[in-house]
Amino acid sequence: MTVARIHAVERPAEAYPVRTITTADLRAALRKGWSDFLQHRGDLLFVGIIYPLVGFAAAAIALQDTLIPLFFPIAAGVGLMGPAVAGGFYELARRREQGLDSGWSHFFDVVRRPSFDAFLAVGALLLMLFFAWLAVAAGLYVAVMGVAAPGSVAAFATRLFTTPEGWTLIVLGNLAGLCFSAAVLTVSVVAMPMLIDKDVDARTAIHTSRMAVMANKGVMVRWGLLVAALLVAGSIPFFVGLAVVLPVLGYATWHLYTRLVAR
Repeated sequence: MTVARIHAVERPAEAYPVRTITTADLRAALRKGWSDFLQHRGDLLFVGIIYPLVGFAAAAIALQDTLIPLFFPIAAGVGLMGPAVAGGFYELARRREQGLDSGWSHFFDVVRRPSFDAFLAVGALLLMLFFAWLAVAAGLYVAVMGVAAPGSVAAFATRLFTTPEGWTLIVLGNLAGLCFSAAVLTVSVVAMPMLIDKDVDARTAIHTSRMAVMANKGVMVRWGLLVAALLVAGSIPFFVGLAVVLPVLGYATWHLYTRLVAR
């Protein structure tokens, strides 16, 4: 890790001091995340499988006739809830860092952390962003493609990828998704692990997360793109790869937090 310095920009009084980091810190966080995953020898694969199953179920529901246009937004939007789902992985990484027993049963000790109520509050905020994303995606579809539902998945895919309207929807949808992803990253990248680590309120954690992102804009953009790429890779096929990607990213996010915040 590079020599850290306290970022000097003005910040809310309740925010913790944050550090500037480099791309080398991202690589180090990922290496440690992978090491944590291997340390548990896949014991938590069964927990990681829960998340892909939820994504698969949501996508299957979207394949009903009237919801076909929301298939891609739901599949992509599932990742917006990742920081909240990864709470147990933050707890295991915290325990391992402190030399405590970090067996799979401690995954659920997250509910005993002093700030768990604040953790739930930020999780609820992420859930609202998820539903807001679906509303925006649905609005874009109606504005570009009209109100008529496609007759089948094949008909929807054909119109989406072979017509000007379809490509307009793809471009606008990706731009909107980028905005929502940036909002989730800003709110949660530090806030969620901090609420497992410390007895703080949600406002303090979110402010600290925002300050950390503002202090490291370029590096955090790279982190966001990396996370998005791994989530996409883990979602193909049928979300099964998320059983590995989610734990690794959860652990790596913890190690990134420890580098971003002067604890």
